[in-house]
Amino acid sequence: MAGTKITGKYTIPPGPDWMHDAVFYQIYPQTFYDSDGDGIGDLQGIIEKLDYVKSLGVDGIWINPFFASPFNDAGYDISDYYQVAPRYGTNEDARRLFAEAHKRGLKVLFDFVGSYTSIEHSWFKESCKQEKNPYSNWYIWTNSTWEAVPDAFKDKFIQGYARRDGQFMRNFYWSQPALNFGFANPRRSWQLPMDHPDVLALREELKRVVRFWMNMGADGFRADMAGALVKSENTEGNDQFYRTKEEGTKSFWREIRQIFDRDYPQGFMVSEWSYPQSALDGCFHVDFHHWFDGYNDLLQKESWRILNGHSEGHSFFDEAGKGNIANFLQKYLDQYNMTREKGYISLPLGNHDLARLNNRRTVDELEMIFAFLITMPGVPFIYYGNEIGMRQLSSDLPQVEGAYKPRAGGRTPMQWSNEKNAGFSAAPPEQLYLPVDAAGDFPNVAQQEQDPRSLLNRVKKLIQLKKQEKALAAYAEFVPLFAEENTYPFIYARAVGEEVILVILNPAGREAQAVFTCNLDLTEKKLLAGQELRIDGQGDAFTVSVPAQGYAVYKCRLA
Repeated sequence: MAGTKITGKYTIPPGPDWMHDAVFYQIYPQTFYDSDGDGIGDLQGIIEKLDYVKSLGVDGIWINPFFASPFNDAGYDISDYYQVAPRYGTNEDARRLFAEAHKRGLKVLFDFVGSYTSIEHSWFKESCKQEKNPYSNWYIWTNSTWEAVPDAFKDKFIQGYARRDGQFMRNFYWSQPALNFGFANPRRSWQLPMDHPDVLALREELKRVVRFWMNMGADGFRADMAGALVKSENTEGNDQFYRTKEEGTKSFWREIRQIFDRDYPQGFMVSEWSYPQSALDGCFHVDFHHWFDGYNDLLQKESWRILNGHSEGHSFFDEAGKGNIANFLQKYLDQYNMTREKGYISLPLGNHDLARLNNRRTVDELEMIFAFLITMPGVPFIYYGNEIGMRQLSSDLPQVEGAYKPRAGGRTPMQWSNEKNAGFSAAPPEQLYLPVDAAGDFPNVAQQEQDPRSLLNRVKKLIQLKKQEKALAAYAEFVPLFAEENTYPFIYARAVGEEVILVILNPAGREAQAVFTCNLDLTEKKLLAGQELRIDGQGDAFTVSVPAQGYAVYKCRLA
């Protein structure tokens, strides 16, 4: 990347004014804090730990679904969008949670599951009836139990479930029937067009759900499987059908965005779409970008999905130093360059669907991953417990509520102290939602709060750094300076005006060198995080030597 030029120019995307410096904290309610001793976390438990959340320096929390559910999929199978699940509390508890968070200057995002419900939802029960009723078309049913389904959906239909003569379409597990947003290219009588009156009626009801929680005090939502609304029998190789499907899905989210812009201008919309080009096209403020080729090169070892390195099983942050940051960067920049003026990309480096960051990693390694998360463009989300280095537990944990391995190993109870059940719950251990880390040296909040060099305090400093430096705002210019195929380190700059943040990362267990050319003035650089590195420069040419598993974040200026 010789001759790279930093301009310091930027465009601030539209959205609430507070989002541009925001950091969020994700809470899995089942395992965050149990206030009533039944072994399962609850909303009152979250309220009681809000001071801790505030102490991290974050701006808000995203809470996984807390709605009524039979919990076949940990609450993502919703049976009533308008009610809190009794095990978490009541609607009044949710209202108090929003209010208590606001007292501390924290925003609250709820998880909006708009593409499917539970089979226990009253809408679906009505749609299962033989008799025609207003809910018959709110889900996708074939005309006959014996009808052959299209090849494109060969594993997506459930046969013989209801008295209704037909098969229903699932969107994830078998017990999560797909809501009917219509088809981009209807070919069969049971495939409704996107403007069918029953489809439009469903859309209006889902808008009422969003308004209900926003009016109660929520500050926005994260949309689960946001791109999986409108269906199409065959989009592969057919750009027209694909575009029609995408536009149909975007039209729903754009309508909600218009509601937010008009009635909730400080409200925040985040998607799990993993295709920013669509998600940020007048729809969401932020897109979680993680289900894409290239993300596989980024993060963890011997884990799951994106957590296996794509580069022959290696990932960039492995000590082995066999990762390929260039492949990740190419795919990332494809989307970043198209969307940076429209909204933000978030790179979830851990959540309820992914293994924990600490999969046999050291504190220094984890600190470097957090430095990457905090200094990249966009809005960072931190998964509960990762800030203290909670470990990915073994895959032989009990299967709970659809958390088939290795998901369960990343959803275990928050470790607050070295007391009973790691301070999570007063319940007998056998009653806990999932077991706590049984190792005698498990990381916990109480211990790390007292240790200045703990991961917790390092993460707090990195979050504070993001707040202090204009060049780390979500919109600040992002300029890769050194990112070569199968090579270390990774070097990039963030810039606003004349101010520049220079980030240098070498996760490999060996020294690495880089040569790059750029318009930087490093004569008075200031180390903000990491360790002092050897940087030699003459004019605009620089040579950097980075020790094994070393990193640095410098503040400097444009030359």
